[in-house]
Amino acid sequence: MVLDVKDLRYHLPGNGKLLIDGISFSVGAGETLVLLGRSGAGKTTTLKLVNRLLSPTGGAVRIAGEPADAVEPTVLRRRIGYVLQEVGLFPHFTVAGNVGLLPRLEQWPRDRIERRVRELLALVGLDPEIFSARFPHQLSGGQRQRVGVARALALDPPLLLLDEPFGALDAITRLELQREFRSLEGRLGKAMVFVTHDVREGLLLGTRIGLLDAGRLAFLGTPEEFRASALPEVRRFMDAV
Repeated sequence: MVLDVKDLRYHLPGNGKLLIDGISFSVGAGETLVLLGRSGAGKTTTLKLVNRLLSPTGGAVRIAGEPADAVEPTVLRRRIGYVLQEVGLFPHFTVAGNVGLLPRLEQWPRDRIERRVRELLALVGLDPEIFSARFPHQLSGGQRQRVGVARALALDPPLLLLDEPFGALDAITRLELQREFRSLEGRLGKAMVFVTHDVREGLLLGTRIGLLDAGRLAFLGTPEEFRASALPEVRRFMDAV
């Protein structure tokens, strides 16, 4: 398994409130686990625990068989692609500069970086000849999100974490990117964890669905099993959306 999470727990520093309560799941290459849940359910916190932006207070995370806490955090994060809703592109860098940032930090040769940037921009549907020299403020929201995905893939990580990546976009752009992402999933062969509160998005993109409810993993199964589930937590979530 690329990602293996066992009995993950997280207590909030200070007051000790339990935010993540014994979550376990695994994700293999070519699989997309969608974490569904309402605001405050623990979706983003779970991603941060995998990425070691937060430190678990219990349980274990293993990436490609190696305990995450045995790897220096900066090294670990370069093995994980992370895509955020607000993208977080550096405004003073060009598109090529943003996508090539991590390869530069890894001291790749310039020609290798240039090839990788062109390859990734083409992969996400942006013509390198047109977009490489543009700055983030010259892009639409959908284009910035595509650059964010390209940047996350720059070092060819085995694991991709996506935190509501399309949530801030208009409905038409969001649908377009959902379709593009679905076509990319099989071609990339990555293990992915995709966070959303949109059940339609989750059922479209996930090979498995995990429903978080008050920090617990209330359901884990295929989209078909999710649709058919009679679990109260699933029914309440479906009714709410």
